[in-house]
Amino acid sequence: MKQNKELIEIKSCPVCDGNAFTPYLETRDFFYSQEAFFLSQCNKCSFVFTNPIPANLVKYYETPDYLSHNTKNKGVFGWLYSVIRNANIKRKFRLLSSYKTDGNLLDIGCGTGELLHYFSNKGWKTTGVEPNTFAREFAMKNYNHKVLQEKDLDNLSSSDYDIISMWHVLEHVSDLHNRLGQVDRLLKEDGVLIVALPNLASPDSKKYNKYWSALDVPRHLHHFTPATFSHLISKHNMRIIHSEPMKFDSYYVSFLSEKYLKNPLFFFSAIYNGYLSNLKAKKTNNYSSMIFVIKRR
Repeated sequence: MKQNKELIEIKSCPVCDGNAFTPYLETRDFFYSQEAFFLSQCNKCSFVFTNPIPANLVKYYETPDYLSHNTKNKGVFGWLYSVIRNANIKRKFRLLSSYKTDGNLLDIGCGTGELLHYFSNKGWKTTGVEPNTFAREFAMKNYNHKVLQEKDLDNLSSSDYDIISMWHVLEHVSDLHNRLGQVDRLLKEDGVLIVALPNLASPDSKKYNKYWSALDVPRHLHHFTPATFSHLISKHNMRIIHSEPMKFDSYYVSFLSEKYLKNPLFFFSAIYNGYLSNLKAKKTNNYSSMIFVIKRR
């Protein structure tokens, strides 16, 4: 496997600042570059993270096949992603509406703005944050939404948002504590934080190991379990008040993982393994992806 030589070594744990690590896994960027990457596990808090990381992460997002920024459905995976995304948006609305029926929503990592558009049509005041230029401009042009760059987070008014959401975003964020500090400042006193994350403790993660597509190195800098995520937010006086699975994700992740394994029967294997992962996860509540509802202590 080829390896990027322009790498930055992580010398302290992104969660607890511990400085003793154990090698966890060697994998590679199956999605784009085919370069080798490594995961480390903190000896103090058990958090797993990509280490070292590329000095230039931007180039690993600069592909038309990166679906979270893609507005065109290409092939079976593009179609599947679109179907799951639309179903998930409706589900997200039902979930968020069970905590707040209206108000100000800040969606960090809003992509091309479909969730903002849906919530706006339901009467919410919406603001998006999106680092990708193409996705940000698409959301503003096609949906006429207010979509900011990440640097603008520090300029937003304090205690202004009823709900802040990060759907499969936190694993990409380089400074976890800085981001959670920003969220804490921006949330209203009774505000709710919603975070969705891939789950390293899930059955499909264990099955596919280095081929598990939700590792998505080097774009995913952090690899959470419910326990390590809970430990992280506790440092910001926050707690998980509810969690639930994103059951579609086990199928989508299995599709990509089987593709990386070059399985000619990937479709059938993915359906079976996605179902099996959800079945096993019923016993532990460790589904492929999890949604966490968070409030201050």
